[in-house]
Amino acid sequence: MDIVIPIITLIVGLVGGFAIGVFYLRRQLTKMQSDPEMLQKMAKQMGYNLNSKQMQRAQQMMKNQGGQAPVPGRPTKKKK
Repeated sequence: MDIVIPIITLIVGLVGGFAIGVFYLRRQLTKMQSDPEMLQKMAKQMGYNLNSKQMQRAQQMMKNQGGQAPVPGRPTKKKK
């Protein structure tokens, strides 16, 4: 019994932390869709300098993918 409670607590903490992390990340991505400055800042942190046309394209891609940001260098899935 002395070992079971800490293990259960650890599992509950990991699941709760993961759920909170996913919620936070989705919220941030939703904010980025409407805030071009935030998207520009993220791009600069990743080493990209986007012009206005690229910014519009990135925002459109985020809206089309339901808030999932495209990963540079990875091909995106095309819907059939």
